[in-house]
Amino acid sequence: MLPATVPAPRRVVVPLLVVYLAAVGAVTLTPGRTHDGSLGVVRTVLAWLDERGVPLRFEVVEPLANVVMFVPFGVLVGLLVGLRRWWAVVLLGLATSAAIETVQRVLPDRFSTVQDVVMNTLGAAVGVAVLAWVVARAGRTRPGSASADPGRVTSEG
Repeated sequence: MLPATVPAPRRVVVPLLVVYLAAVGAVTLTPGRTHDGSLGVVRTVLAWLDERGVPLRFEVVEPLANVVMFVPFGVLVGLLVGLRRWWAVVLLGLATSAAIETVQRVLPDRFSTVQDVVMNTLGAAVGVAVLAWVVARAGRTRPGSASADPGRVTSEG
């Protein structure tokens, strides 16, 4: 059983979430910067890795980056909402990603895709799963934890 809430001070989590969302907005909602060479740098790094036997392709890195970008969303929102409502965290990740992709439709040099929504939502789910794992692990290793069932997570607070 997951705890209803995770003991985390809102005064810490809320500012972190605001900064995180501002960074996501800066990355996803500013007009595309195709002229600054940033994709060229990514492609150069991928080519360098390929020459050394690491066959990463942009078509793989880009979706993975979308997953990774939303992992903090799952953790931070999970801390605020609580793990018993993990599904709400995932739905909020879906809604946030859908809103971003909708705005991107009208921005120059931006491309809105369903794949991005799916990958971002997966990232939120991974984030809340990581949070649940950390909380469960902390509950099992906490000194004085009286849980007879090692799969049961308890929360004080």
